[in-house]
Amino acid sequence: IRRPLLYHDRAIFTDLDQNLLGNPDSLPELIQVIRDNRKCASFGIATGRRLDSALKEMKLHGIPEPDVLITSGGTAIHYAPKLTEDTAWTRHIEKQWTPQVVRRVLDELPGLVRQSKTQQSRFKISYYIDPDKAPALEDINQLLHQEEQSVNVILSFGQFLDVLPIRASKGLALRYMAARWDIPLDHILVAGGSGADEDMMRGNTLAVVVGNRHHEELSQLEDVERIYFASAPGAGGILEALDYYDFYGSC
Repeated sequence: IRRPLLYHDRAIFTDLDQNLLGNPDSLPELIQVIRDNRKCASFGIATGRRLDSALKEMKLHGIPEPDVLITSGGTAIHYAPKLTEDTAWTRHIEKQWTPQVVRRVLDELPGLVRQSKTQQSRFKISYYIDPDKAPALEDINQLLHQEEQSVNVILSFGQFLDVLPIRASKGLALRYMAARWDIPLDHILVAGGSGADEDMMRGNTLAVVVGNRHHEELSQLEDVERIYFASAPGAGGILEALDYYDFYGSC
């Protein structure tokens, strides 16, 4: 049963760590603004964290439950109010995914160390990467292609490397959700702060790159239309963008 909430014609999506949690001083104000406008716009979070980890952080910081929660880099989608998993998305991304081959190829490379089990999930293989020792991203992709692996390789914060199924990413999950809920992309405001958010911000969405020490990973987006570079970090940058786009004013 579709809740009345799902008939909203707009939504705001944000990453968790470098956005919502990147500016504790501004977070309460942003949370209040989102709460005040829940009848107008849906609220979503897209994070590289696993579901259990994301929920723990949200509870810790008093972040309200989103209407949609995209986790593990875009490989899982859950909907409020009962965190119902979108199994159609799971079936869509699992094709051609052979994680054992990916691990075999990447475990042997210098400068790559697999992250702990708590950072791994069914459709996400995560490594720490030392850029000074590891092959270039282009070379890593080529090695995987030689093993007939069609995957998404994503570098973020200069030190994390995630490998996902070719059909999965934050941006692809967001577009799938928008199509399902019939929300126009230019009515969706996306907030990001690292390379992992790039494909979520490209296309026809409204977007904001919040100010943080990793925003240079998104510097190539400076000339792209409808991407606002905020001066304030974290939640403060999102508040800036809400004013810049008059996002709630046209509800």
